[in-house]
Amino acid sequence: MILAKDVVDAYDVLKDVVERTPLDFDRYLSEKYGATVYLKRENMQKVRSFKIRGAYYAIHQLSEDEKKRGVVCASAGNHAQGVAFTCHEMKIPATIFMPVTTPQQKIGQVRFFGGPYVTIKLVGDTFDASAQAAQDFTKSEGMTFIDPFDDENVQAGQGTVAYEIYEQAQEEGVTFDQIFVPVGGGGLIAGVATYIKDVAPEIQVVGVEASGARSMRAAFDKGHPVKLEEIDKFADGIAVQKVGEKTFEVARKHVDKLVGVDEGLISETLIDMYSKQGIIAEPAGASSIAALEVMKDEIKGKTVVCIISGGNNDINRMQEMEERALIYDGVKHYFVVNFPQRPGALREFVNNILGPNDDITRFEYIKRANKGTGPVLIGITLGDKNDYNDFIDRLSGFDPSYINLHGNESLYNLLV
Repeated sequence: MILAKDVVDAYDVLKDVVERTPLDFDRYLSEKYGATVYLKRENMQKVRSFKIRGAYYAIHQLSEDEKKRGVVCASAGNHAQGVAFTCHEMKIPATIFMPVTTPQQKIGQVRFFGGPYVTIKLVGDTFDASAQAAQDFTKSEGMTFIDPFDDENVQAGQGTVAYEIYEQAQEEGVTFDQIFVPVGGGGLIAGVATYIKDVAPEIQVVGVEASGARSMRAAFDKGHPVKLEEIDKFADGIAVQKVGEKTFEVARKHVDKLVGVDEGLISETLIDMYSKQGIIAEPAGASSIAALEVMKDEIKGKTVVCIISGGNNDINRMQEMEERALIYDGVKHYFVVNFPQRPGALREFVNNILGPNDDITRFEYIKRANKGTGPVLIGITLGDKNDYNDFIDRLSGFDPSYINLHGNESLYNLLV
């Protein structure tokens, strides 16, 4: 298990390599939540993610022979960029495994940072599948695997985020009550919690997970890491099926609280950050700020810091983010509705069921062989989310057997 001294040693190596990212007071969030909110801007790091810290330090600690033979890693994107940057700087060959679901923006960035020193292999639908392929490749080629989180040197490198936060807080005369840390495999929170609990044990360390991938919560509940059968890969930077053995032990010892944030809330937060504050974050990076909404009653009057862990957001995903945000906010809904098999049924629905400001955003007959008849998948955007109950009353009169896809996740994913 790493110690605070390990984090200090890592910082001595990294201080001339990584950016000392800003610790910014955020007026908008502070006024919104009645708290004093600071943001640690790791989205402004050299590779727009904290991951460069752990990757660089872990590779720096290898022997010259290990460096010569090359390294392997598995990553959903940000760890890969950290490894790619490091290997280009040190002129070390690297083979990087990434899930096929990785956003193209992150794949492109890995190629950019690694240049001729990096070979990318897209394998598996999840990080865990990609990681297994990377482990197999490492053994067959006699190379060194740079684990994205379950490695003491990686954790020590990630912990330098906390070193900077504490140093910057002292410079500004700020005392924090809580620190919100995104949690995927657990490397960041292991390093941060280890250092914070040594220098300021009174600060509460809050781990933030995406609701669709709560592998640390599952480990806490079971007393050991367990592999989740399914995860929502939306917040790809923290969508991990199983946390590390070592990171779990550190988290169990030092983390005060774990909270889950809905992917829709993360989307809403991400869009809000961009439009209100001009901050570009990826879903994992926005999760710590989304947690303020979840804990809004607990943070009133307190001073908190949120780590924005990364800013590698693919602009092509904005439509999906807007969709998730609207559904979470209760504005957009999906139903399966049986339309009467007679002329004018759709006109009747539009005139009598929709409110004056409601809109149909999707209309698709489910049984494509009988297009024009039968059940319809219909997407509705309400002009006012408070009109939902009235809309449901009207919809029930039109089709008493309608299916609301909210809460019917398996059917929703199949149809939508």
